[in-house]
Amino acid sequence: MATTVTKNTVPQTIVNPMRRVVSLDVVRGITIAFMILVNNGGSGKYSYRQLEHSPWNGWTLTDLVFPSFLFIAGISIVFSTESRLARGESKGALRLHVLKRSVILFLLGLVVNGFPLFHLGTLRIYGVLQRIAICFCIASFLYLWNSKAWVAATTVVVALFGYWILMRWVPIPGIGVPTHDVPLLDPNLNWVAYVDRKIFPGRLYEVTRDPEGLLSNIPAMGTILLGVLTGIWLRRPKSSPTKAIGLLAASLSGLVLGSIWNIWFPINKKLWTSSYVLFAAGCTLLLLAICFYAAEIKQWTRGWTFPWLVFGSNAITAYVFSELLSAGLSTIRVHDGARTIDLQQLIYQRRFFPLVDPSFGSLLYAIAFVLICFVPVLLLYRKNIFIKI
Repeated sequence: MATTVTKNTVPQTIVNPMRRVVSLDVVRGITIAFMILVNNGGSGKYSYRQLEHSPWNGWTLTDLVFPSFLFIAGISIVFSTESRLARGESKGALRLHVLKRSVILFLLGLVVNGFPLFHLGTLRIYGVLQRIAICFCIASFLYLWNSKAWVAATTVVVALFGYWILMRWVPIPGIGVPTHDVPLLDPNLNWVAYVDRKIFPGRLYEVTRDPEGLLSNIPAMGTILLGVLTGIWLRRPKSSPTKAIGLLAASLSGLVLGSIWNIWFPINKKLWTSSYVLFAAGCTLLLLAICFYAAEIKQWTRGWTFPWLVFGSNAITAYVFSELLSAGLSTIRVHDGARTIDLQQLIYQRRFFPLVDPSFGSLLYAIAFVLICFVPVLLLYRKNIFIKI
């Protein structure tokens, strides 16, 4: 009887660490839907500023999308790994699974980059899925090696400060020392662009540089490992309100520290600067804290969560489908009077451009595109099919 009484007095607000966190799926869904939205405006020329990437230093809402997805991938590493270990899978089997998944993600990224014509001579090697693959692989191996929070935290500190030192003080061959011989974070005269031009000339997204370049994977590791730290925090046997407060405190810390570091090392998505890592993590944590409060504490899960759960349940599938569809529409050439344009522009100019103004039309096109991408993942969701790579 004494044992029974003791069990009944455990606070009901303590969350089972193995329970699926609905708010995490919601945030993942919001992120992937917004990623599809900003990637598929009707016209970059007329798009609203917040729906385009910042030209260089600084940030827009669009610049926060990719790091949010990478951050959430870090959280998922913790929950997925612990769930598989609890089912009796060995760490060796998990490492093999991680390696297999990373290779598939990387190859999918190459397919997305090349579709539908696949010009192998100029095929871009870097990309969104490729960065996710690399960071996921390294972060997962690190967590399987040692799941202590201090290991991930130490790696984050080393990655962010090491990248700052590299970009700020290490001389670039044939160029010189940043801030002394060339401006700090010069678009073309920086370590990331220099290395990428040496490795993959003619295969870079912006010709002379690439926003997913090799060296910027170093701070990107900071992003996914901050997600790992968040996952460790969410699995701790603490009350939901305590977890929400922790998320909010971490969010404010990231926003403040990122803004302060921005003074010496500007926030820059295309170089994935250390200040950008902290600031973007703070924004993701803020969104997660809000969704955690709504879904896990207040239990507001009916209605509003549905579309985000649908997108979040097959996030990679939704992203790949959107990229292939966009590439296909941009490749098909059609006649419009005396001129020949791609099908995407024909749809935008005929159906969306005349509505109110070109910018609003661009937004409506992007929303329509998201709704089209929603259909296949909704069908998968209805049939309980979740494509796990």
